[in-house]
Amino acid sequence: MAEAATVETSTAEAGTTEAPPSPWVTGGMVPPPDLLPDVLPTARLTASAKAVPAVREELRRIASWRNAWTVAWLWLAIIAMFAAATVVDHPLGYGALWLFMGPMFARLAILGHEAAHRLLFRNRKANDFVGRWLLDHPAFVPFDIYRRSHFAHHKDEFGPGEPDIPLYAGYPVPAGSWRRKLLRDAVGNSGWKNLKPLLRSLQTKAGRPIGLRIVGTQVVIFAVIWAATGRWWLYFIGWLFPWMTVWRVLNRLRAIAEHGGMQRSDDRRETTHHIRQSWSARFWIVPYRTGWHLAHHADMGVPWRNLARYHQELVDAGWVVPDLEHRSYRAFWKACSSAAPAEAA
Repeated sequence: MAEAATVETSTAEAGTTEAPPSPWVTGGMVPPPDLLPDVLPTARLTASAKAVPAVREELRRIASWRNAWTVAWLWLAIIAMFAAATVVDHPLGYGALWLFMGPMFARLAILGHEAAHRLLFRNRKANDFVGRWLLDHPAFVPFDIYRRSHFAHHKDEFGPGEPDIPLYAGYPVPAGSWRRKLLRDAVGNSGWKNLKPLLRSLQTKAGRPIGLRIVGTQVVIFAVIWAATGRWWLYFIGWLFPWMTVWRVLNRLRAIAEHGGMQRSDDRRETTHHIRQSWSARFWIVPYRTGWHLAHHADMGVPWRNLARYHQELVDAGWVVPDLEHRSYRAFWKACSSAAPAEAA
């Protein structure tokens, strides 16, 4: 999943616009060949790791009504968080709102990603309406631009048309470089770099229509928060600033865990990591089963609800072996920030 968080440019999931290394260095975290057994095709999987038609039909089934409830519950949770902070009316309550809105933006973005894949609702008009107005535009994402960019990412990971390679290349990096990246995210530097193109788009004829839709959505959110709480500044504490800070950190952490240090290959095990899932990770960075990212790239037509089942098919076939799985996100991030400074140079 990649987040095109600007109108003028489409960058990687962490939304970074920092200068990329040149030339691109990829493959620093690709698993060794002995962890990539050649076992396909099988009775249930094709040579490309997709399920055979009889199995694929069930895996690709979209649960429209359940997804509608998921979107509704997400917004109810966001409303409840703002209401609780207002009732408590204490700096600690507003601080908690700022912090926990980060995972809420993760949920908006991931469900928006489902809509971009046309996997949220079977009805395409409903799928695009919800994806555009209830998920992506509230999270400052231009839905239609993001869809085009994200499909380019899926078409050829790490290839010449890969829009996200500035984010994924160069790993592992030195620990100091890793800390600086996260610090820039945490203090809003990366968020501002993503916000500026949206503001600049309002000055161009081509970008203005999309920019106005996103800005208009933000104006509505601002007005609703002000009217409901009587605190105009709560939009900034509870919406804009968490998007520019907490969400940027979480987004980078997840994005690197998906593709950092991998390489161009027809074998998705060399383009996409798999990391053991935990309840804490699912709350903070990979809700809605998006942590089963290797399965998503093996078949991007499988909706989020079925990714764990599809991943189990890959395991049962022997295509994904236990040692291919990173034992935790923390262990993975430690590995991806383990390069010596001389190696990075």
